[in-house]
Amino acid sequence: MPIDRRDLGRLILAATCWAVGTVISKAALGEFPPLTLLAVQLASSLVVLALLLVRHGASVAGAPSRLGRLGLLNPGLAYALSLLGLTTITASLSVMLWALEPLLIVALAAIFLRERITPAFVALSLVAVAGIVVILWDPGATSGELIGVALTVAGVGCCAIYSVVTRRFIPDAPETGQVAFAQQAYALVLALGLLLVVIALGGSALPSAVTPLGLASAVGSGVLYYAGAYWFYLGALRRTPASFAALSFYLIPIIGLAASAILLGERLEPHQWLGAALALGAILTIFRLAQRHADRPLGTRPSVEPLILGDESH
Repeated sequence: MPIDRRDLGRLILAATCWAVGTVISKAALGEFPPLTLLAVQLASSLVVLALLLVRHGASVAGAPSRLGRLGLLNPGLAYALSLLGLTTITASLSVMLWALEPLLIVALAAIFLRERITPAFVALSLVAVAGIVVILWDPGATSGELIGVALTVAGVGCCAIYSVVTRRFIPDAPETGQVAFAQQAYALVLALGLLLVVIALGGSALPSAVTPLGLASAVGSGVLYYAGAYWFYLGALRRTPASFAALSFYLIPIIGLAASAILLGERLEPHQWLGAALALGAILTIFRLAQRHADRPLGTRPSVEPLILGDESH
């Protein structure tokens, strides 16, 4: 299954939306409780997705129900578990645990989607993981409670299962935007339900004070993180092997570092530059090999793919 340039561009755009959305949400997290912020972000995303669907002449309904209900898994349950995990572990440890997601997707795609994974692909993926660890490693800030690690890993598992199951069924969906809308509508229902539980238990669900910047950050991060990212990611996932699409997740911390430096004025340490170069080099190598294969005339392509390229017929 050759990789189309447009799908490669969609994956890069999705990673960019996730990374920049994360950076922007930092301002909102200072004013909104996490679950409240999730609800605001999802609601903002649904408004934008509805407008995009209307522009494309499609209704908000029409996604297969089995695809829509996957929104309970991701972004619903996955992000709720991640937020709960963050209460007992550091952010750097959380991000390193999330670096396991692409590897888990690769394993699940090989088992359930019959995508053929070669040693070269696995080796380059491990190099990318090593680069991410180098970027984020901080010996003084990686300790965490076992329960927080378990909750985060559970969230990672939810996202990995979501990607593989969505890849299996999304080619049959009439409109990608309808799938994204339905999934996030289910996720919003779950987020609101969790907020009601928090209120019933005596917790606080409303921010004490909201500034215009905080509100703009909440809405803007929701539009980027959910509407933009899932629009591009699901659009690419229609035609791209799940194992290949998962590689775009390694770009998120790299783009996030650049965005933090530009938008927040954060300075990068030398080891972070080294890790970014290591991860980016591995990812670009895989992308280049896949694109080189896609550019070959059909009659000259080898019967055995040089890297991966997910042939589901095997």
